[in-house]
Amino acid sequence: MSVSFNSTLAFSLLNALFEDRSYVAGYEVSDKDVEAFNALPSGPNEASFPHAARWYKHIAAVKGLTAKAGSAAPAPAAAAEEDDEDVDLFGSDDDEVDEEAEKIKQQRLAEYAAKKANKPKTIAKSMCTLDVKPWDDETDMVALEAHVRAITMDGLLWGQSKLVPIGYGIKKLQINCVIEDELVSLDVLEEKIMEGEDFIQSMDMAAMQKI
Repeated sequence: MSVSFNSTLAFSLLNALFEDRSYVAGYEVSDKDVEAFNALPSGPNEASFPHAARWYKHIAAVKGLTAKAGSAAPAPAAAAEEDDEDVDLFGSDDDEVDEEAEKIKQQRLAEYAAKKANKPKTIAKSMCTLDVKPWDDETDMVALEAHVRAITMDGLLWGQSKLVPIGYGIKKLQINCVIEDELVSLDVLEEKIMEGEDFIQSMDMAAMQKI
């Protein structure tokens, strides 16, 4: 069964269809493109229907079809004294095309916004190595480390530790921790550590890197 497109509305619909796609269906030329091509009584006017005209020329070249002469540009709107029914008819067609295009645009914007909102947020973290120094060689280092590890904060995770000699029989506690940058303030963490003033002389940041 053959199909024939004869109206300006058909060109308008095709032009809207090919504004963001290259073929009638799928991602390569198909029989549906050939059927639509043959159904057109003339080629789309390039000035009035640029997207449809681009598709029309492409299908003709790819399938070796004979392109028909381009249609004339749509006639200007009828003067007020001419048939009102014809004016309303063409105006309604254009409104339908514009409304459909706007509906598709708004739907795609909504889908993009929803996809962006559901995208998992990356949590920035840092690996820190702290040097905690005691007052002297008689400081109870077990109690000192217990004080440090007893500090709990949202986004703070204590890791491995070791005692490192610094001279005169004194050893410092070197301890690792992972922090979530938005949740843990290093200044607050230092204040909490320095609350153990009976054990601790000072605390320094030996190393820090993003992970």
